[in-house]
Amino acid sequence: MRFVCRNFGLSDLPRRGLTPQEAPAAVLLLDVEADLSIWEHGRQVWAQEDFPVAELADRLALWLRSPAAGHEDFELDSMQAEKGLIRIENSGRGWRVGSNLTPDLWTAPVGWDVLVSEIGNFHHAVREGVTAMGVDPGFISGL
Repeated sequence: MRFVCRNFGLSDLPRRGLTPQEAPAAVLLLDVEADLSIWEHGRQVWAQEDFPVAELADRLALWLRSPAAGHEDFELDSMQAEKGLIRIENSGRGWRVGSNLTPDLWTAPVGWDVLVSEIGNFHHAVREGVTAMGVDPGFISGL
């Protein structure tokens, strides 16, 4: 299972009349977008264009650092998207990733260590994408 993000952008900042250097962290978390997909075994499980990937990376980092990590499920409660747009739950056989938009479609269960590793890869990719746009990724919570 892996998260893939491509085509990073900040399309809403000009509409807000802000530059990346002026924008507060909360705005950057919402406005840094990319095409996000979730893959397993060469099969795309889920995809959405212009997804708030910085916000997801931030929320996943906070979840992994919380006492709930490994014990409670994750549900993205986004400031801009439907609650549960990305869900991670313990199925009893391992951790699986899905979305409320496709409630019957989940990745196959994986071990906690595999999930944490993939979240780390995604987090790193988002920070690299933000840096490539000329923005300091310090507004995204660290792992």
